[in-house]
This record gives sequence, structure tokens and C-alpha cells, in this order.
Amino acid sequence: MNQPSISLIMAAYNAAPFITDTLAHIVGQMTATHELIVVDDGSRDATADQVRAVQASHPALRIVLHQQANAGIAGARNAGLALAGGQYLAFIDSDDRLRPGALAALDAVIACEQPDVISTAFHFWHPDAPHKDRDVQLSYPVGQRIEGQDAILAPFFDDRHTYLWNNICRREIYARLPQPPFPAGRVFEDLSVVPLLLAHCHSMVYLPFVLLDYRQHPASITKAVSAGWCVDVVTALASARAPLARAGISPAVQAHFDAAVCDFYVGTVKCSYQLPGTEGAAVRTRLRALFLSTLFTSPQQLLARLGAAGASKADRRNARQLGQILRGDWLFHLRQTASRQFKLWRRARAAA
Repeated sequence: MNQPSISLIMAAYNAAPFITDTLAHIVGQMTATHELIVVDDGSRDATADQVRAVQASHPALRIVLHQQANAGIAGARNAGLALAGGQYLAFIDSDDRLRPGALAALDAVIACEQPDVISTAFHFWHPDAPHKDRDVQLSYPVGQRIEGQDAILAPFFDDRHTYLWNNICRREIYARLPQPPFPAGRVFEDLSVVPLLLAHCHSMVYLPFVLLDYRQHPASITKAVSAGWCVDVVTALASARAPLARAGISPAVQAHFDAAVCDFYVGTVKCSYQLPGTEGAAVRTRLRALFLSTLFTSPQQLLARLGAAGASKADRRNARQLGQILRGDWLFHLRQTASRQFKLWRRARAAA
């Protein structure tokens, strides 16, 4: 059997409400050069039955169903990766939609360029609030081969869209990472894995084609921020620091990395104000230590760089708020407490 050009890997857990629709948007464009691997991660609903129904109705396609005890999203992705035989690997979530023509667009780039990674545009999809929908284009140059670690990583850290599914890498790139690549037991594993993948890529093609619709679920009071959630966000990039250093990223890329770390840290600190007072304060103490240990440069150098006249508006805002956080500014604390508690009240009222 010939090697597939692309293996699509889908982790699925209790995905029955969405997975038939998701699969329909994939199998309709698959050919004999593609492979679909669905990892049923211990679902307790009809997820596996729905996958089998799609297998039965498309016998000519290479569709693999792998069932396992629940291991979480990282464990499911590692299992799918171990089963994949394609030249390139594309991950897709079980509730998203692959856009028509996506596989053909990827195949065309592979045939012409054979890059280490193809990065794509995507679409924020709000099924319950279409007015919020928007396409996201990245800041890479279009229509040219991008080569070198700096040219690949600097825009990545500036854009701060750290999703796995819009970066389609050669399978051999994953083999260069510590095994298994996805860290078990943590959420936001994309944050720690994607930078390392790109650090091992020597060439990229940016495809401005909108690859998929990234489903946004309505905010729910039952999915409120937790202490573990906050720690996982900041830990994800912290865990990438040492491997990036070993990969030899330049001082210029280190600066872009530190700016991205600041962005995620400031956002997470603000989210931590949804926690009860004592718990939130304890989490912020832990986040501060993680943040400071992650930086390549000193916080003073970072503040100066982000606050410079030529920095982006978002980075200047981050510099201002980071300075307030590090100083323990009481006005920032009061504003965040009031803002986050108001948002929680509004969510609770909407859910009532």
C-alpha cells in the first residue's frame, strides 16, 4: 500500500453531537492518497458507532478507528501519531469542520514545494453567534518559500495563534521531539508542542487558504477558570523554553518568545481574578515565579522593549499591565477584581 500524502488524526471523546458532521466534511474530499485516523478516547456515547457507520459507507477510503481507555487529549493524539503513516500529519478536532478543497490545497503545496511545514489561515466559527465569525490570516509572506528558524518562529510568536491543527508538519519532524511528543495530563499542550515543532523546521509555506472552521462554544459558568487551568497555561510555554534553547534559537527569536510569554502571562493573571480571593492570590504567586523563570531576558529589558515607541499597541498595553502586576499595583488589582466578578455575574445571569 502506498504511503499516504496526509494522515488526518482526530482525537474524539464523547463527540457524538458533532463527529458525524465533522467526518462528513473530511471524507467528502479524501482520496486514496489520504488517511484518516480517529482515536476514540474512552467515549461513553455513540462516538465509535458513528465512526463505524462512516467507515461502512466509504469502504474505498482509508479510515482507521482506534479505541482506547480514556487518556486525555494528549494521550489520544500520541496514539494517533503512533498509528499514522502519512508523509504529512494534520490534526483536527472532533467538533471542527474542514473547509471544502482543503486537502486538495495542501496536496498542491506538497507536490510543488515539499516544505517541512505548511501553515494555514483559519476561521473562528461561532454557530450560536454568527456575527462574531472571522477569518484569521497569519503574518507570514504569501507566495514564497520561507526558510530558516528566525523567519518561521518570529512571526509565529508575534501572531500568538499556537494551534496544532493549522500547522501541517512532515511526520519526521514529530520524530525529532522527545517521545511521546504531547505532554500527558495537561491542557494547552499545543502551546508547548507547536513551538518545538517549528523550531525543528527548516522550511515553510504559508497557505492563506482558510483550512477549517474552528468551533467556538458558548461561554459557560460550568467552565470557569480554575487554579489548574491558570497554571497549565503558563507552564505550557515555560516547558518549551529549555528545548527551544537547545534548538539554538537566536536572541532575536528569544525576544519574540518573551513577548509571547508576557502576553499569555498577563492574560492568565487577569483570568485568575475569577477565583476566590485567597486561591487567586496563591495562584498569582505561583504564576509570577513561573513567568520569571521562563524569560530569556530580565523583566526590565522586556518591559523596555515592549513599551518602546515602535512596539505594537498590544505589546505596549502588555508592558503597562505587566509593570502593574510586578509592582503589585493596587489600582490594577481593584479593576481586575471588579471586572472579572462582573463577568462572572453576567455569565451566571445568562445561564439562569
